[in-house]
Amino acid sequence: MQKQPKIPEHIQALLKNSKDKSGIRLDLGCGRKKQPGFIGMDIMPIPGVEICHDLEEYPWPLPDKCATTVMASHIIEHINPARGGMIKFMDEVWRIMKPEGEFMISLPYGGSPGYWQDPTHCNGVTEVTFAYFDPLAASYAGDRLMNLYTLYEPAPWKIVKNEYNLLGNMEVLLIKREDDPSYHKYSDNKIHFR
Repeated sequence: MQKQPKIPEHIQALLKNSKDKSGIRLDLGCGRKKQPGFIGMDIMPIPGVEICHDLEEYPWPLPDKCATTVMASHIIEHINPARGGMIKFMDEVWRIMKPEGEFMISLPYGGSPGYWQDPTHCNGVTEVTFAYFDPLAASYAGDRLMNLYTLYEPAPWKIVKNEYNLLGNMEVLLIKREDDPSYHKYSDNKIHFR
């Protein structure tokens, strides 16, 4: 993991004044439709955005383990997957998430009309994609069952919900797992994106 970033004063004040003292609720890529009770983070400095930051610039200006809930509604399909881009993104959400924190994701199913219609979509995600982030999930790769997590060994998540429609959207709920050495059986032979 990366070292903790310097937190700007206005963000420190946001964290300190949060209504829920157990941690913040963060709406990533909120745009103009930030969810009530959430702190909005977006690259565009528009009303409702309290943290103006590029989600693909790491580390984010937030401390480790500050969020209880993170929401990413129609943002992951915009994360450039080149050079481990989605793995870096998921690891950064994991870094700011408290243990057992919830990560709520909605996005168009990779290859669906909703995915292809937007010229800025570059990261096609399917129901199998999140198995790469859950060390205890098994998925079919071709005709054989395998643990896809072992390919990259990113920060560990638990898949709680993974619903999709081949022609529509996906809704995914992940819970932050504590990292455990047993998840990293093959670490010496991996490409690490952290």
